[in-house]
Amino acid sequence: MANTLEPLFQIGKGGMSDGLVSQTLDAFKTKELIKLKVLLDSAPETPREFADKLSAATGSEVIQVVGGSIVLYKENPDLGKEEKKKMPAKKGKPLSKVKAKKAAAAKREAEEKLEKRNFYAKKRFSSERGADRKTSKPFRKTSSR
Repeated sequence: MANTLEPLFQIGKGGMSDGLVSQTLDAFKTKELIKLKVLLDSAPETPREFADKLSAATGSEVIQVVGGSIVLYKENPDLGKEEKKKMPAKKGKPLSKVKAKKAAAAKREAEEKLEKRNFYAKKRFSSERGADRKTSKPFRKTSSR
């Protein structure tokens, strides 16, 4: 999951500061998983040392340290509640006229497609069975002449 994340903060020659800790805590209010980047050329400590100090200061867990990237996780139980509140109700919400027309047209097309598929399946099935019986004639393709 962290592979697609962009780093939110960079840790450089200033090292760890109170500002970095407060920004990280603010980020954990909206996200549970965050990525930070350590500038290896100018940072005074190793990425692993930064990860351990930052996780202790924020109460989070170090997920991984790869190269100069640090991934931290802190569970936020409030995030799940907000997502449930934001989701619209599936039933009972009226559609606009345009959306209702589009939905009806899509439903009609799907039904027509299904009918056409069933029609040709029946035709194929009856022609296969008809070849075995003498009472029914097998389905033959007619020429356009």
